[in-house]
Amino acid sequence: MIARATGNGLRGTPTLGAFTGGQLRRLGAVAGLSEADAETYAQVLTDTLGPVAERPLDLPPPTRTFLSDDHTPVEFSLSFQPDAAPALRVLLEPGCGADSLAHNGRVGLEAIRAMARRWHFSTSPLDDLRDLFLPPTPHGPLALWCALELRPGGVPKVKVYLNPAANGAERSAATVREALHRLGHRRAFAGLPQGVGYPFLALDLGDWAEPRAKVYVRHDNLTAGQAGRLSRMEPAPGPAGIEGFYRTAAGLGPDMTGLSRRPGLSCHSFTDTTTARPSGFTLHIPVRDYARHDGEALARGERVMRHHGMDASVLGRALAAVTARRPEDGVGLIAYLALAHQQDRPPRVTAYLSSEAYAVRPPAVEAVEAVRQPVAVR
Repeated sequence: MIARATGNGLRGTPTLGAFTGGQLRRLGAVAGLSEADAETYAQVLTDTLGPVAERPLDLPPPTRTFLSDDHTPVEFSLSFQPDAAPALRVLLEPGCGADSLAHNGRVGLEAIRAMARRWHFSTSPLDDLRDLFLPPTPHGPLALWCALELRPGGVPKVKVYLNPAANGAERSAATVREALHRLGHRRAFAGLPQGVGYPFLALDLGDWAEPRAKVYVRHDNLTAGQAGRLSRMEPAPGPAGIEGFYRTAAGLGPDMTGLSRRPGLSCHSFTDTTTARPSGFTLHIPVRDYARHDGEALARGERVMRHHGMDASVLGRALAAVTARRPEDGVGLIAYLALAHQQDRPPRVTAYLSSEAYAVRPPAVEAVEAVRQPVAVR
């Protein structure tokens, strides 16, 4: 079902920290970071993972984390804009070695507070939401993740991802509404589109020009037409552009229905507390469930990047920095492709890259055929 990962060019059996730190260093070179900055961030990665960074990869994952399909508690992403170096990010689960979800959350919270002391930012927005997202007996697939945007200079931008179902899935909507209210976005919940759940709420902490509260909405069986109508920004991106991205990223032709395997996600970013309208919108397509192999996913990502005036060759170099395997030999290395819109900025394309520290998902023989619908005879 799932094949083991094999060393990625490192001799012997590497540790989780050595493996993922090496990936970060190589991706740093692709993103134009200096060797010194990449080394600093590799150390931040291993420090944030804590003791599990020293765990050899011939042992199973420390926990069955929801962060990645093979349970590696690390995911990378590159965000692209025209005529600019890509922004490299790393998503981490600091509490991945904890023995309970509650303990996981406590470890994650302390990791964020340690970052705040090191880089001199406030955790008060997170502290104000602790009872909503880090209760004594939490529910759901995660407690706290943190994402670091790795800027030149060795000081990253920090954001945290929290679980709206922490007090029960049936209370997710109420939790998101209350969190937005406490953050000053008292009308924001009314500005969200309909969906079937709220998998994440994210907060920017520290040195952001306009700190965001970001709400992710799940959309089962999402079609291109539905995707084009999800944005609540004003002015909103044109539906045709969103639909075109959806069709390219998902690889679904006109005779095919929506995302019937893994659902699509929309993300709505709020910065202005005086309006219910979000200032940003992102559509996330789980390309790994709609491609036979990563060669197809790579080609789709490159087409999207070229369409938006970006250097598509960077994405192939990024994949080579993560793994020595051929894209055609697995599927899931590119987990998501996303198109982001923010007010007064050009669109961004983001590729989310799996570490595959523990396993490579084999190519799919029929990845998208299962969603093909018969053509009606008129």
